[in-house]
Amino acid sequence: MRTINIGIFGLGVVGGGVLDILQKNRQIIQARLGADLRVTRAVVRNPGKSRNLPLEDVKVSDDPDSILKDKSIDIVAELMGGVDLARQVVMTALNGGTPVVTANKALLAEHAREIFSKAYEKNVSLGIEASVAGGIPILRSLKEGLAGDNILEICGIVNGTSNYILSKMTDEGASFDSVLAEAQKLGYAEADPTFDVEGHDAAQKLAILANLAYGTTLHYPDIHKEGIRHITPMDITYARQLGYTIKLLAIGKRRENMVEARVHPTLISKSHLLASVNGVFNAVFLTGDNADATMSYGRGAGALPTGSAVVSDIMDVARNLLVGIGSKVPPLSVMEDRLTQLEVMPIREITSEYYLRFQVRDHPGVLASLTRVLGEKNISIQSMFQPSQSDNPDEPVQVILITHQAKERDVLNSLHVIAPMEFVMGETQLIRIERF
Repeated sequence: MRTINIGIFGLGVVGGGVLDILQKNRQIIQARLGADLRVTRAVVRNPGKSRNLPLEDVKVSDDPDSILKDKSIDIVAELMGGVDLARQVVMTALNGGTPVVTANKALLAEHAREIFSKAYEKNVSLGIEASVAGGIPILRSLKEGLAGDNILEICGIVNGTSNYILSKMTDEGASFDSVLAEAQKLGYAEADPTFDVEGHDAAQKLAILANLAYGTTLHYPDIHKEGIRHITPMDITYARQLGYTIKLLAIGKRRENMVEARVHPTLISKSHLLASVNGVFNAVFLTGDNADATMSYGRGAGALPTGSAVVSDIMDVARNLLVGIGSKVPPLSVMEDRLTQLEVMPIREITSEYYLRFQVRDHPGVLASLTRVLGEKNISIQSMFQPSQSDNPDEPVQVILITHQAKERDVLNSLHVIAPMEFVMGETQLIRIERF
């Protein structure tokens, strides 16, 4: 039986999970692959650190060249995170014709054009399944399972930290700050949670999903990113009364020569499958023109779920090596001459329905003034909801308006006109509504 040698960069959570899976499932992997997968080298920052990992036959070093210049290494697994060194490692390996497996979403989002172009140029396998949604095989679904479909829409819950916080806020009526503190104690949120709760993590994953779905390399900084800090228990309660749940969604849609690519809190119907995805779980809802709607659900992070995706990619790459081909599926799911450079549609140009919560004085004519401005900006009102009246003229009342489909720039322009009006007592809350 042939042995496939693997060099791993990084022995943290994911790297440790990969070693665990390769050891405990060795026989089933051999049976399915017809070859033996062996990690022979690892590169880490601190080689002398004590690790509770099966490293008896692994040469551990802090020198990247110990892997990159070793001709016996068949596959490079980049699992260390970060961007700068990871980029050097991946580009060096690809340039030398060595297949790469990576879980690095930041690298693939921010340097997509460079990395995928090199994979095409060298006709070498690039495994990226673990970069999005942990153990959910969503990228393989896009590249192979739905290969004959035009992907009409991507809607995903792809950040477990934000989903956990919104789920707890919904179930318990708690504030963002209190749930965040609890999530940090449980290890679901980092000490600095900005990357998760402000939408950056989800946007990186959306970039990868959209690039595969539409055969392009989006300019990652152009993706709209909006977090969940401004979501209040009040909005969650009102949304529930109106038949909605609030989720942080990553949304991608092809619009002629552009792509809608946006991450933000979103009202979705309580009856939709995504509304029942709670806690740290992830789910991606895809709509194809033939397969229609499909949803993939599972754990989006962790040593074994993400490690499972890495091992799956390693096995896929190994099969290519065993039959002597570079890559049986194009890196971005389309042939190189069919790649297109699509731009991200500016958020002001999208069309959506909107939840607008105004904080206003309880005076006659307020509602008429609001609807007049909205009407002048081509915004039609679908429904209105006023939860209560105030007995204290110094306290605002809440007025919730649900719009019909409207252009975002028109909505923002109307709010700009409304903001300085004398009856307005606080900032207006805007949350987009997504229908499937």
